[in-house]
Amino acid sequence: MNVTIQGYLDDKKKLVDYQLIQLLKMAEAPKQLKEAMLYSVEAGGKRLRPILMLAVIEALNSEISKGIQPACALEYIHTYSLIHDDLPAMDNDDLRRGLPTNHKKFNEATAILAGDGLLTFAFECLTRAPHLEAEQKVWLVQALSSAAGPAGMVGGQIEDIEAEGADLNLIALERVHQKKTGRLLEYAVMAGAVIAGADAQTKEKLKMFARHLGLAFQIQDDILDVEGEEERMGKPIGSDEGNKKNTYPKILGIEGAKEQLAAHFEKALDALEDAKINDTALEGIARFIIERTY
Repeated sequence: MNVTIQGYLDDKKKLVDYQLIQLLKMAEAPKQLKEAMLYSVEAGGKRLRPILMLAVIEALNSEISKGIQPACALEYIHTYSLIHDDLPAMDNDDLRRGLPTNHKKFNEATAILAGDGLLTFAFECLTRAPHLEAEQKVWLVQALSSAAGPAGMVGGQIEDIEAEGADLNLIALERVHQKKTGRLLEYAVMAGAVIAGADAQTKEKLKMFARHLGLAFQIQDDILDVEGEEERMGKPIGSDEGNKKNTYPKILGIEGAKEQLAAHFEKALDALEDAKINDTALEGIARFIIERTY
């Protein structure tokens, strides 16, 4: 990986990590609930979604200070979804990022409430975000609700569960993953564009960039569940097959999945070029997504 891009990701991750913890520590919550919320947030992660939002803001020559709190709100949503995904009623996972999952560390009820707490705290952070106009906040709240809710991530999650054991075709699989994974990545990009005040044409091209990037992200996730290293992934390899999930390698074979990955990556870069955004950070993040090993 390009050292410069890795440095960029590391610097932005430190910024996001710090703000995530500071905002949550100031939140009003019972002791055990706050501990459980902090536990999953402090467990780390790549922070790709908030970094992507900040990178778009920078690429459009705006101040990233405007996007810090919205970026944290997005990561709280992502973290809540992981807590709930790991629950016995869902994926029933014991490890997340190399640590016991939230319900293993605390208990199932606390984990559910910790996820609920992060979900709702995210919207409080959005409404309290400084440096933004009221119209921008309304857009951010509405768009995040749609991306994370029944029309987006939550809807994609139940479709994914219902499809376990069935044989989806490629179009149906892409539709599930566009909701389950793609919508939050698309939100990250579009929120950055709205915060930076981009024009309509630029937003449309960035939406295409984000959609292909979201599919590429999920394809690489599926590939890593087959070829990844458990130590680097921080969770067991092969869980998708064990849970009878529909994946790109299952439908296309591992080589076919890699071809799809490359195709979506190229289309993402084409959309970025069409948007007339010559930004090494955004291109580097896209490359990181398809080359990552965890």
